[in-house]
Amino acid sequence: MPLAKALELAQEYDLDLVEVAANARPPVCKLMDYGKFKYESAMKAREARKNQAHTVIKEMKLRPKIDPHDYDTKKGHVVRFLKQGDKVKITIMFRGREQSRPELGFRLLQRLAEDVQDLGFIESNPKQDGRNMIMVLGPHKKKTEAMAEAREAQAARKAERQGPAAEQGAEEPAEA
Repeated sequence: MPLAKALELAQEYDLDLVEVAANARPPVCKLMDYGKFKYESAMKAREARKNQAHTVIKEMKLRPKIDPHDYDTKKGHVVRFLKQGDKVKITIMFRGREQSRPELGFRLLQRLAEDVQDLGFIESNPKQDGRNMIMVLGPHKKKTEAMAEAREAQAARKAERQGPAAEQGAEEPAEA
């Protein structure tokens, strides 16, 4: 259809004439409410950003001579981070004479990796970096899956808390 006729049709229906395929021969145009189209595409983009997950690397620092209780506490933090879908960078800091015994740090990292192997995997093997030894653990679950699981658990807890209160309210008659 000629351009003049298309513009006339757009004015008649109070719509905009929008070019959707400029490279096609002949160019393809569409009658639409351009403001509404822009608003809807912005809403779709916002929703996509909301569901998007940002990869976060959490860090846990240890020493080679760590007390068993402290190790359990640090391991608990690593477990929590992996359950949330975050990567965990574990750093072992060596001081003084500890630097001559890097195998202590290596064994500690291997033990930690074995303890959390059901939640994560070794993304980068332990390597010595000056006074530190570093290892990165990655979660088996993706961040989006972990976020969805957390939302479901939160909704279940909320329903559980409101459940008994809702039942009590239904049993008692309303007084005027």
